[in-house]
Formats: sequence, structure tokens, C-alpha cells
Amino acid sequence: MERVYNFSAGPSMLPESVLQRAATEMLSYENSGMSVMEMSHRSPVYEKIILGAEETLRRVMGIPEDYKVLFLQGGASTQFSAVPLNLMNGSKKADYILSGQFSTKAYQEAQKYGDAFAVASSKDKNFSYIPKTEAKDFRADADYAHICLNNTIYGTKFPYIPDTGNIPLVADASSCILSEPIDISKFGLVYAGAQKNMSAAGLTVVIVKESLLGKARAETPTMLDYKVMADNGSMYNTPPCWCIYIAKLVCEWIESLGGLTEMKKRNEKKAGLLYGYLDSQDYYFAPVEKECRSLMNVTFVTGNPELDKKFALQASENGLVNLKGHRSVGGMRASIYNAMPQAGVEKLVAFMEKFALENPKT
Repeated sequence: MERVYNFSAGPSMLPESVLQRAATEMLSYENSGMSVMEMSHRSPVYEKIILGAEETLRRVMGIPEDYKVLFLQGGASTQFSAVPLNLMNGSKKADYILSGQFSTKAYQEAQKYGDAFAVASSKDKNFSYIPKTEAKDFRADADYAHICLNNTIYGTKFPYIPDTGNIPLVADASSCILSEPIDISKFGLVYAGAQKNMSAAGLTVVIVKESLLGKARAETPTMLDYKVMADNGSMYNTPPCWCIYIAKLVCEWIESLGGLTEMKKRNEKKAGLLYGYLDSQDYYFAPVEKECRSLMNVTFVTGNPELDKKFALQASENGLVNLKGHRSVGGMRASIYNAMPQAGVEKLVAFMEKFALENPKT
């Protein structure tokens, strides 16, 4: 069967060359006689894989030496609890910018552990923009400040990195990690579920400054203690072995293309094509403020729920799948992560033009 263009917000497309290599190595990885899914995580063969995954990720992202890279399980949602348990340990205060559903969930989870405060929110306009903040907006004694860099559901992206002064900045980068260069040194901690742009579902990556380790609250479960995981090389228990292997292959693929600078150019070209079309006509409407538009998740509506439903159905019949928008926004959402080729976006735009001609609004 011919492969479709999968616009899912996650799990999402993986590079075809990565899938092909994984398929080639499925029965026997490097003449080991077994699949990566079958081998012991304590074996020399797998140790080489996990160390290689970290080394490649560090190169691709330019991660400073004084940061630990952790390969964890539980999804980014588990980090909503792990972050306050590890970091909300001084004043027991934390400041959150609410820019969508996931930052709101993280904020609500943090409220269970201390004084979590919403510094700013864009809920007033259904999270269609990123609220602006200044250093003075954050409490001077907060243990950390938290943001979600890219909002998958609403199609927004932080156009700036908030100035939080001396307060460690924590970022959920699940839907934009590896899409463009990011200065890790501006953050105390970055975490990301891997299933959107890095690997298969089941892996969560945490990049944390070493000075923030070793301060977990007494009640922190061992499995959520960053220092325990760091001290054990992400192998306190059996890690998500296969997903780490795929992440290694994806990072190698990015390197082969020219790194994150080249990846950003490719992503800007894809997003530019789609946003350019949206801005050139009046059949579809993009609800996000232009300066806050995501490169990864493009949301749009016709204004007619029945037409939106018909659009998603007919698109799927034409090999453009998973374009239905989230229920809180409606309409359509095209997630155009790294692995989505330019041809996929071109086909989508051509379909959008055709659909608009064949389905006039009354």
C-alpha cells in the first residue's frame, strides 16, 4: 500500500530512511542475532546505543556539558508532576504562563505541591496568541517558571524566550524539539515527549542543568527523581529501549541533512507555503495571531463545522490523513513536523484549493 501523508499531531510521521533502516535491522541489529526490542538493556550492544543516542542528541542540540540528558518514560504529562517534585523545593512557589491546554494541565498539577501562580494567560481568546511577559512579572522568590514552547492543539509558538531573571526557566518542548536551534543555556530544564518529532511514543527526554539536581522533595517517588535517573544513566530500571534507538537514528538523520539550522529552513519553507496560501484567500481562516504562529502545527477553519467535517473526510480519501482539529478548536490542524516532506504540504494546499472550488459557502 502506498504511504499516506500523516498530519497527525502525534504519534506522527518518522523519516522514511529511519523506518527503512529500522526495518533492515529488525531481525538482527549489527549481527547480534536479535532485535533492539529483544536485547538486554545491560548488554554492551545496547549500552553503545543509548550512549550514542545521548552523544548525537548533544551534538545536534548543542547541549552544554553541565546539563544531564535523561531518557525517561511516562510521557510529558508525567513531567507535570516531576518538575514541581524536583524543583519546587525552596519557597515552594512556581510561576506558569498559560498558553494552551498542556501548560494549563502542568499548572494545575503543580498546584498540588505548592503555590503555583499563573503569571499570564491567553485563555481570554481561546489561546490564539502567546501572552507577553517581562522579568518583573515573575515572583523574585519563585523556584522556577514554566512555559510550553509550542502549543500543539492551538497552533501557537513562543516568539520569544521569557526573561525570568535569576529564576530557572522550565520548558515543555514536546511538539517543537529538534525543529530548529534552541539555546539550552537559557533554560534550567527542557522536557519533551518524543512521539511528535523525535521518536516513537514511549520516550520522554529531559535535559536538566546539573545544579538543579539533588533537591527533590522527600515524598518524590524514586522513579520521578531526576538525580536517581541521572546517577543511573537513565537505566535505574529498563528504559524504553526501542524508542531510544529510534531517537538515535532520527538525530543521525538530522545531522546528515545539515543539523537544526537546515531543519529550520525546511520547516519555515513548509509552513510558509501553507500560511501563504491561507493568507491569500478568504475561504479558510487561520485563528492564530501571525506573530505567534507555530511552524509545526497549523490550524485553520472554514467557519462551517459541516464543511470542516467534509474536508477532513475527503482529505483522508486523498491520502492526507489526520487533519481533523482538536475538539477545543474545531476545524483542521496540519502537523508538519520534521519528517513531513515538502511534497506533502504541496499536496495539501492543492487539495485545499480544489475543495474550496467544489464546496462554495452559501
